[in-house]
Amino acid sequence: MSSPSGDARHLPAQRGGVWEVVIGMEVHVQPRTRSKMFCGCAIGELGDAPNTHVCEVCLGLPGVLPVPNKAAVEACLKTALALGCEIPRHTKFDRKNYMYPDLPKGYQISQYDLPMSINGHLDVGGRKVRIRRVHLEEDTGKLIHAGDKLHKAWESYVDLNRAGVPLMEIVSEPDLRSADEARDYAIELRTLLRTIGASEAEMEKGQMRAEPNISIRREGSSELGVKTELKNINSFRALHRAILFEVERQKQLLEAGDTVVQETRGWSEAEQRTFSQRSKEFAEDYRYFPEPDIPPLELDRAWIEDLRRGLPELPAVRRARLVADHSLPHRDVAVIGADRELADLFDGAVAAGAPAKQVANWIVAEVAPSGKLPSAQNLAELVKLVSDGSITRDQAREVLVESVETGRTPAEIAAEHGHKQVSDESELRVLAEAVIDANPKAAADFRGGKKQAMQALMADLRKRAPQANPKVANELLLKLLG
Repeated sequence: MSSPSGDARHLPAQRGGVWEVVIGMEVHVQPRTRSKMFCGCAIGELGDAPNTHVCEVCLGLPGVLPVPNKAAVEACLKTALALGCEIPRHTKFDRKNYMYPDLPKGYQISQYDLPMSINGHLDVGGRKVRIRRVHLEEDTGKLIHAGDKLHKAWESYVDLNRAGVPLMEIVSEPDLRSADEARDYAIELRTLLRTIGASEAEMEKGQMRAEPNISIRREGSSELGVKTELKNINSFRALHRAILFEVERQKQLLEAGDTVVQETRGWSEAEQRTFSQRSKEFAEDYRYFPEPDIPPLELDRAWIEDLRRGLPELPAVRRARLVADHSLPHRDVAVIGADRELADLFDGAVAAGAPAKQVANWIVAEVAPSGKLPSAQNLAELVKLVSDGSITRDQAREVLVESVETGRTPAEIAAEHGHKQVSDESELRVLAEAVIDANPKAAADFRGGKKQAMQALMADLRKRAPQANPKVANELLLKLLG
């Protein structure tokens, strides 16, 4: 649903001065449910055969009665609570009327003047972005076009597998001021949705789609410019690039004395540009009226409070705790705090007795890039083996991979493979002397003040003895180099 918003008056063209970007976001999110919004059809997967997850209700056949999906309502309410929204006692569904081939009923069941929640906010990089509403609606089907330009033979097909799939629409106020802020908002929103379990929010699977409303105005003006809406953007990278392009397009129009037309535009990834799709509708164009087949809902206060108490630690709170309790670097917190599973793994490993900063380092450098999580107990054991000098970090990487694959403990795997770390100074001194003799130029460069030359010496030492304790070996090299 496109909510009524903004001032569509034309911003008079002026030469000179600085433009201010104004962005409001509409984000459509598929809640985590097994069935569609108003019927029992399975959600299905990408790549399923067309029109195999349909029934009389999602096809809009005469005489059918829709029944709201409780799991979708619950996901919407949890999202609203996590965003600090107000939950009205009463809400209702409405018919939004428009005719497209992928909408078999000729209308979409959505929410208009009594949405499920209003007036929330999301903190993004120190900026509080106001949330106007979070409401529920149903998705449309999908049109597939095929044709031959040369012979002008065109065919269109419709796949109604997605018709009736539940969607949450999260609408922000126009509080964002750049493509960077809009992208960061979408990323933070996805993190929140995944943390509370409301949605997987996989953009590449169509489970989350961003639709920015963009306008520009002269800096210092309080008057909103004419906005354009970019539809169905399905990656953070595309969102960022599309906004940059659209802002520049509007700027060039206004500075040339032209006008910006209120319209819906698409984004061409191949051509890296926006393109006009249709004139932008207003709320009255949809002829909203209450859905006659679904009575208004009264939201039980006790149920809502149960949902509120069941929310996990939210991402912003979690990040603040990681910094306050463990003094972790902000770059590590950004990675760990962006994923509930990584954050739970960190907390579990620290609770098992592993040093917090070393655990964070392993999660950021090794676990997160691999996408494969060990148990918290096994990660803690691995970190301890490295910290007490029992095995080297290179050996630990091999142990980690095998531990994740087999579930066996790092200590068992290290013992089986004979992994150990050599820390004996007399043994390492002989090795360090051989490295210096074999690399006279690097040794001379280091003595001459080129500190980076130590990297070449350490690389040779690790090559000769992968099991050498790097800290002890580095100290010996420094001592021998004077």
